[in-house]
Amino acid sequence: MNKKIKFLVRSCSFVIVFLVLIIPVILLAQEAPTGLVTCGTADTPPCDFNSFMALINKVINFILFKMALPIAAIMFAYAGFELVSSGGSTEKRGVAKSVFTNAVLGLIIAVAAWLIISTILSILGYDGTWIGLKVGV
Repeated sequence: MNKKIKFLVRSCSFVIVFLVLIIPVILLAQEAPTGLVTCGTADTPPCDFNSFMALINKVINFILFKMALPIAAIMFAYAGFELVSSGGSTEKRGVAKSVFTNAVLGLIIAVAAWLIISTILSILGYDGTWIGLKVGV
């Protein structure tokens, strides 16, 4: 009986987290879709290097801000819940600490990757307006 209750609680919490993540997508469904590629059609200018950089900007922003940050926040909340509900169990406390450490490391790696890419592009001479970094103002 105890295993069935644990399974039910975990599956309900998964559904709740899934709904919390999907509701903003449903609410923003009324916006006009812009798509990844915004050039090369009949009513838009032809594709060029700036269009390619805009595509990369959209992908990086989606991965960093719309995937990595919410996932890290969920993992922090999960680690905090496990730590608070450990009840003195060193095993559960160790699991919570490892989840927290891995979430921090993943977030640091994601931000470091963005920083490395923007640094390389600024060294190569691109002004960086596509990533919100204005170099040489």
